[in-house]
Amino acid sequence: MNNKDVPIWEKYTLTIEEASRYFRIGENKLRRLAEENQNADWLLMNGNRIQIKRKKFEKLIDKLDAI
Repeated sequence: MNNKDVPIWEKYTLTIEEASRYFRIGENKLRRLAEENQNADWLLMNGNRIQIKRKKFEKLIDKLDAI
């Protein structure tokens, strides 16, 4: 990790790849969730790149029994 890199647990948004590692959910599953929930408050589109708002997605996961 470069001294200028922000640790993943401190980032506001995560890429699909980062979120997959952080939440231990497959990239394909995360992409499918993003496609099915395009207007979700935990989702942010940066051009054509999917960004996941980490804290909001954590709150969503806290409410679920299965994903």
